[in-house]
Amino acid sequence: MPVKVRDTKMDGKISRRAFIKAGSLAAVGSTLATMQISCSNKSFDVVLKGGTVFDGTGKPGFKADVGISAGSVKAVASEISTGRARKVIDAEGLCVCPGFIDIHSHSDSSILSYPTADSRVLQGVTTEVTGNCGGSIAPVKGDDDRKEWQEWKEENEVDPECEFSDAASYFSYLERTGISVNHALLVGNGTLRSIAAGSEDRALSVDELKGAVRSLEQSLDQGCAGLSTGLEYVPGNYSRLAEIEALASVAARRGVLYATHIRNESATLLESIEEAVEMGRKTGVRVEISHFKAAGKPNWGKQEEALEMIDKARAQGVDVKADAYPYTAYSTGLMYFMPHWAEEGGKDALGERLRDPAQYKRIRHEVELLIANNPGGYSQIVIASVKTDLNRDCIGKSIQEIGENWKVEPVDAMLRLVEQEHNAGFVGHGMDPANVEMVLAHPHVMIGSDGYSYAPWGMAVKMQPHPRSYGAFARVLAHYCRERKIFSLADAIKKMTSMPAARMKMNDRGIVAPGKKADLTAFNSETITDNATFDNPHRFATGVEHVLVSGVQVVENGKHTGARPGGIIGMA
Repeated sequence: MPVKVRDTKMDGKISRRAFIKAGSLAAVGSTLATMQISCSNKSFDVVLKGGTVFDGTGKPGFKADVGISAGSVKAVASEISTGRARKVIDAEGLCVCPGFIDIHSHSDSSILSYPTADSRVLQGVTTEVTGNCGGSIAPVKGDDDRKEWQEWKEENEVDPECEFSDAASYFSYLERTGISVNHALLVGNGTLRSIAAGSEDRALSVDELKGAVRSLEQSLDQGCAGLSTGLEYVPGNYSRLAEIEALASVAARRGVLYATHIRNESATLLESIEEAVEMGRKTGVRVEISHFKAAGKPNWGKQEEALEMIDKARAQGVDVKADAYPYTAYSTGLMYFMPHWAEEGGKDALGERLRDPAQYKRIRHEVELLIANNPGGYSQIVIASVKTDLNRDCIGKSIQEIGENWKVEPVDAMLRLVEQEHNAGFVGHGMDPANVEMVLAHPHVMIGSDGYSYAPWGMAVKMQPHPRSYGAFARVLAHYCRERKIFSLADAIKKMTSMPAARMKMNDRGIVAPGKKADLTAFNSETITDNATFDNPHRFATGVEHVLVSGVQVVENGKHTGARPGGIIGMA
């Protein structure tokens, strides 16, 4: 399956498309000598000089210069004459590696507010795979949601002229405006189901399912990179197995990734993993289990068996891997705690149920049972964002604190927030530190942030989000590699470069070698630091000195240059 790459020039006015057959690019040699090419009669747009190259394959670093022309790596050699370079970047004392590929991102919405993707490029990310967890910004439902769309644009400070109806017009908008990172979009099954049946808990009709399949096919034709499911969320949770199988079969036939937020990451974790594995076994689709974890202290003991299930499935021929972020806290919206039956019919229907005493009592009871499975209970559920000014002072406070301030039980404080704010964002502290290390170190787990493109200005500063948007990749290198030493520097880089590139079949990225795209990151392995915290998340990582996207420098000496050379990456 060829990889389709759609690159956007800096001015956002000219785009080019290239089709690169799998396996046609230059291979990385086993030694530095085999990677050297003659540099005579060659000129380079950029040369990264004197760095230690980690090529992304897991091999140890080696001293070399990297020469770049026309957006691609042209030479990796022991020495390239600076006289043949239009620009020389001093990489002495730095690690030079492929740009990091965030295989699990939700920036398909936030990139519209932050096209320069500051929180991502300043930690070395050059490509984001978005549309995860069953929710993608395209395709769009239609005219029914225009009012809500206009309100969303105002809230998120998006260009009023931003309009699109499908993946093609979404990509076209990004190309016109320009973005600083490469962007790949998965199609969310929750999005497809919402278009077909809204928030109704039922099997799709034959015609509805055909429509969802047709919409997925069209989105892939337009350049989307795969399929995602969000089976723990409404409406994805309402999906029957036959529906998922029909969509996953399309993904299998088209050779694209199936990334799944499984049905449950706590009480029924193992059963949910088995469902994902079985989908791969039945359809042959390539499976990626998203943000792999065992959430809630009563479930921490399941983590090792969960990893063993991946190993066993792979030994049986099922192509399944996982991604994870380097934190013990997760983040989502308060709908996570709502019974799925109570959400049927959408926000207004849920509001009516909360105002009905009998149904409120039932919802309250079920929420209490679920919270009992959360370590620390309500004190570990911290509000990250709200939609209205009414509850702005709740941001940064736990549900326990909010209940005390309001002089109500914590469960009632939560349900009041749900009624007033609907899906208010929160950060939940629920994973075992030892489990996080075990997952990150596993050979079939790569790094995904589960974060967003942000910056410490604009609409983002009204929130107190999870620090992973600013720090996930730097944290892997600083805390888990340098301090905890759970893997080597070469292996840590591999988990963030060639592994996700291979998983997404991005055959021209993820490795430093002649013929590969010049998406490169140069960082100081001794000083790289994730500065974002749960209390102060809007802080850029430090230690990433230079970042290039398609050979254009977007970070220079630790500062964003403002360049927007990113492109759309999808499957043909």
